[in-house]
Amino acid sequence: MKKKVVLFVLVMLLASCSNPIEKGKIKKVGLLVPETINDQVWGTKGYKGILNIQNDFNVDVYYREGIESDYAIKQAVQELSQKGVNLIFGHGAEYANTFNEIANKYPNIHFVSFNGEAKKKNTTSIKFEGHAMGFFGGMTAAHMSSKKKIGIIGTHSWQPEIKGFVNGAKFEDPQTKVKIIYTDNWDDGQKALALLDQLIAEGVDVVYPAGDGFNIPVIERLKEKGLYAIGYVSDQAELGKNTVLTSTVQQVSKLYDIVARKYAEGELPSGNLSFDFQDGVIVMGKFSPLVDKKFQNKIRDNVQKYKKTGKLPS
Repeated sequence: MKKKVVLFVLVMLLASCSNPIEKGKIKKVGLLVPETINDQVWGTKGYKGILNIQNDFNVDVYYREGIESDYAIKQAVQELSQKGVNLIFGHGAEYANTFNEIANKYPNIHFVSFNGEAKKKNTTSIKFEGHAMGFFGGMTAAHMSSKKKIGIIGTHSWQPEIKGFVNGAKFEDPQTKVKIIYTDNWDDGQKALALLDQLIAEGVDVVYPAGDGFNIPVIERLKEKGLYAIGYVSDQAELGKNTVLTSTVQQVSKLYDIVARKYAEGELPSGNLSFDFQDGVIVMGKFSPLVDKKFQNKIRDNVQKYKKTGKLPS
């Protein structure tokens, strides 16, 4: 159930950094999330991101949950503007269009969203380049599948990590079959579990739940069935070391800090920015002890080569 919060929460400075970074252009920072900061995945990562900014730059930060509609976004921005906020993160693609629409009205605010199109001089859209992380996840899935049948529960067909996962699996073992199905919704856990049942019925033994709103219940179901998962967005090894073979991790809080630093230094460009392994914001998670050390080292070596050359194994 979605948690709606109608009041802004000012996160007070309970701890200060002994050597805070120069604020530069940053006055106050705001965060809008479509769901909740307590989901332990995407929303929580955004919340940790602004807490890092609070600590590093010694500024007040605000957040608001359940902000999804165009009207709600506009109201939230208006209130944040009145509080003196001049850097706002919209924690998802749903914010990009509204930010573009209202950017001229708030020339002293820089608007940051995810996975959208930034069209105004004070708007920026950031995204994780997911293809490579998916590739290494696919390699791991194919390596560990005894039935040579692996599955992806995706959210949308445009997700680059899905294509990367398929390519990685085929590189590791061309005989591996990959079944892809979509929820068409980031948060539809019931549909994801129904689709998982279909995959299991087809003999799939490793699944990549590529949706942060449903990956936890999917992994829990796989654990019950004695099957395997590749974690998504967070390092999900804690959900079961004998279930989660590894994870494709997006370090959202670190990306928030990078963006804030650029803004503080007057170097945050408008337009669309991409970040990958080379930027230190995407990593592979812990490996299950079930994954042999030789293969773990193979993945680590390939990741290092990709970081240096930008080229995946072929």
